[in-house]
Amino acid sequence: MTKADLVEQMAKDAGISKAAANKALNSFTACVKKALKKKDGKLTLVGFGTFAKVRRKARKGVNPATGEKIKIKACNVVRFRPGKKLKDTI
Repeated sequence: MTKADLVEQMAKDAGISKAAANKALNSFTACVKKALKKKDGKLTLVGFGTFAKVRRKARKGVNPATGEKIKIKACNVVRFRPGKKLKDTI
């Protein structure tokens, strides 16, 4: 499903225009980004799941094209953990 498909489905389900559904989706994604930028970086949607910012440690890796060993820097990543209702649905 693409963003356009999601906007169309949201507009249909909520009985609103596609423009309003697009604004709502953009607002949601902006709020998720803002919540994850904070120090604790966590957003929980009960029944759906939890988005959490996790620090990944620096590590060693291998370039698959050349076989050369490389250092991979530490970075922040986003993890999603599905909620019980979402797990049961799938």
